[in-house]
Amino acid sequence: MKGLFIRSMENKEKIVIFYIDSNGKVTQRYVRVLKMNDSHILVYCYYRKKVRTLKLDNILSCGPRKVAI
Repeated sequence: MKGLFIRSMENKEKIVIFYIDSNGKVTQRYVRVLKMNDSHILVYCYYRKKVRTLKLDNILSCGPRKVAI
């Protein structure tokens, strides 16, 4: 997971994450990682159209964005 976040940061790539929000709801979000530390990542969230800070512990899974052919 950490490697994908670093690649998103370095290449300005959009990725998809599944995240537990503050209400306990699982959401799918398309994000681009801006900064990262040991417990949080700073992302641009395309769903909210805002910069957000997310807890790494709340990220269930992540992957590269699927490109339609």
